[in-house]
Amino acid sequence: MLLHPTSFPGPYGIGDLGPEAYKFVDFLVSAGQSLWQVLPLGPTGYGDSPYACYSAFAGNTLLVSPEQLIKEGLLDSALPLRPLRLGGEQDLTHRRDAEDAEVTQRINFGEAHQLKDQILCRAYERYTKTTDTSLRSAFETFAQRQAHWLEDYALFRAFKDANGGVAWNEWEPARESARDELREEVEAHMFYQFLFFRQWFALKTYANERGISIVGDLPIFVAQDSADVWTNPEQFKLDKNGKPIVVAGVPPDYFSSTGQLWGNPLYNWERMRADGFKWWIERVRATLTVVDIARVDHFRGFAACWEIPGGDKTAERGQWVEAPGKELFTAIRKTLGELPIIAEDLGVITPDVVALREEFGFPGMRILQFGFGSDSKNIDLPHNYVPNVVAYTGTHDNDTTVGWFNSVAGEGSTRTAQQIERERKFCMDYLNTDGKEIHWDFIRGVLASVANTAMVPLQDLLGLGTEARMNLPNSTEGNWAWRYKSIPETIAPRLKELTQLYGRN
Repeated sequence: MLLHPTSFPGPYGIGDLGPEAYKFVDFLVSAGQSLWQVLPLGPTGYGDSPYACYSAFAGNTLLVSPEQLIKEGLLDSALPLRPLRLGGEQDLTHRRDAEDAEVTQRINFGEAHQLKDQILCRAYERYTKTTDTSLRSAFETFAQRQAHWLEDYALFRAFKDANGGVAWNEWEPARESARDELREEVEAHMFYQFLFFRQWFALKTYANERGISIVGDLPIFVAQDSADVWTNPEQFKLDKNGKPIVVAGVPPDYFSSTGQLWGNPLYNWERMRADGFKWWIERVRATLTVVDIARVDHFRGFAACWEIPGGDKTAERGQWVEAPGKELFTAIRKTLGELPIIAEDLGVITPDVVALREEFGFPGMRILQFGFGSDSKNIDLPHNYVPNVVAYTGTHDNDTTVGWFNSVAGEGSTRTAQQIERERKFCMDYLNTDGKEIHWDFIRGVLASVANTAMVPLQDLLGLGTEARMNLPNSTEGNWAWRYKSIPETIAPRLKELTQLYGRN
């Protein structure tokens, strides 16, 4: 199952690592599943995208559970932590299996940040007064073990707050002197990270002990306004003012006629090669501590990156520039051993990308929703799968299966009405369906395939439409905010039956 923790239900405006997370793990067990995939778990910046984080090492403290803090004695249960309904709620047009999910909830990130910041601040104040030596010892041990990134990250966040939230290349150049002035703020941010990882590893242990492995997400790029770039500017292609000379993206594709302008700074591979790819090795090591398997986003960027001039407004004027992927993964594997990695090899895939993935034995990806845009030779159709792939009904970047099937041509659509109708007919013929339960037809399609792994977003399991879409690439409004309310009791036994039928238990 693919579900990001922010999408859990609950009373505090955003999903977190509290009771609903454990309830979801129990659901996976009851449904006969063994993998839970999440999006990047880092602290999100402007736009709240998990693919644009303030750090490649830190955790997203929006996910810290108030209920867990109360259990740990870091919040008084008598405090007025009132359950909130943050964001708009709207009625869903339901399919049969979604009848119990009465509303869909949307995250209001601004209010969620405000609430969680207040909660974290209270927890830190309680910590500063505690006589619990075991808690102090646990925090100190955490800080020592994570010293290679933690203090720099905490200083970055404290300095960013002190500068009104502007990007680091607009700060006053006073990093070292600020370290002493912001000592308490730095420790507070370190403590918030301690809380996140304490709760995350408790949840991960609970899942692992019940046969559920966590699939994480490792974006190839990091955000410009991040502790990673601020601390290691020489590792990126920046000008003397700290601005990117070139930025990341992809050329025009299925999602956008002008390409996707992501805006991330690109790596200075020569500098990284010179120190043996130390930063990358530490990043992968940290990721594989937090999750069991890593999905490497935009894997093709390790063969060549689409470099776009830093001042451009679209991704159309970029060029492909080679990257030392073979050297990089050789160095990582030499240090860390065999790598449990899934390669996101979607988009413009050239022979060098395939060769790189195959050399290291990484499974690629197949998206059933992409299978109906051409003919029967399309590699995203199940009869063309090979075992070493992960088959998805769709991903966080796709519309939901029901939304895709019911889509119409309109503003922002990359498909004409004729294309949509042709794909829909091909889909119905291929899956031998009338489309009334198209989400279950898609699920059966990937489960019945020879792919070693099959993955289904929860939205597809619930049969939800476009209103439950997680992200629309190349857009900035309304993304990452979807939450579910409940999972009907009929879902688990039906999914378990299909899982067993196709020998995936």
